Amino acid sequence: QAIQNPNVEGVQERAWAAVVPLVAKLKTFYEFSQKLESSLHCLLDVLTSADSTPTQHLEQKQALARQFAHILHFTLRFDELKMTNPAIQNDFSYYRRTISRMRINNMSSDSGSEVNNELANRMSLFYASATPMLKTLSDATSKFVSDNPEVPIENTTVCLSTMACVCKVMLETPEYRSRFASEETVLFCLRVMVGVIILYDHVHPAGAFVKTSNIDMKGCIKVLKEQPPSSVEGLLNALRYTTKHLNDETTSKQIKNMLQAN
Repeated sequence: QAIQNPNVEGVQERAWAAVVPLVAKLKTFYEFSQKLESSLHCLLDVLTSADSTPTQHLEQKQALARQFAHILHFTLRFDELKMTNPAIQNDFSYYRRTISRMRINNMSSDSGSEVNNELANRMSLFYASATPMLKTLSDATSKFVSDNPEVPIENTTVCLSTMACVCKVMLETPEYRSRFASEETVLFCLRVMVGVIILYDHVHPAGAFVKTSNIDMKGCIKVLKEQPPSSVEGLLNALRYTTKHLNDETTSKQIKNMLQAN
């Protein structure tokens, strides 16, 4: 209504009052993504250090591996919700237009000062991504690898592929699966598995889909496809649209077919 009636003051005021608290919430999540980025950096620092093999790290530092898993779980959960909520970007672009109009008219925007122009630009870039949190983590993992050339890249890729393998085995083995307390635990494992696959695909020079990959992609996709479609559609979309190498010529037709949207 506010966009269609730019000169009706009452409508503008109502829309502005509704949008400002939502923008404050978007700002909180944007700032949180930056905290996740630095936390991930610290975790990778420890889980890929040269004093042990990646598998030993994961066995000896289970609490840290669990924190890493929690970050991935949150990230995929957030992005699933973001994908199904186009209002986020509409609200934010309305907010930015209104702020710039206020600036032109020298009007005070009170709470508008909460998100200045530079921050608004950065937030806009962040939310423009289909999966903003995952993009943040993928970029952070790639940056970690390029900033630490003394750490062999295998330390990072083996750590990620081992976590993917553990999740897959837990999900496909009835004996382990029967120990899960709830469906939420199943979803937790599925999200972590997809999260580490995507990070691996961004960091490994050949990606996750080649035959020589340390991740059994067919097995992982099969596990996803065996779940109720409603609970995994977002995760399959994440593999379809946020991986780097899915459409490479080196990816087998079988994997591409398995991931085709129905």
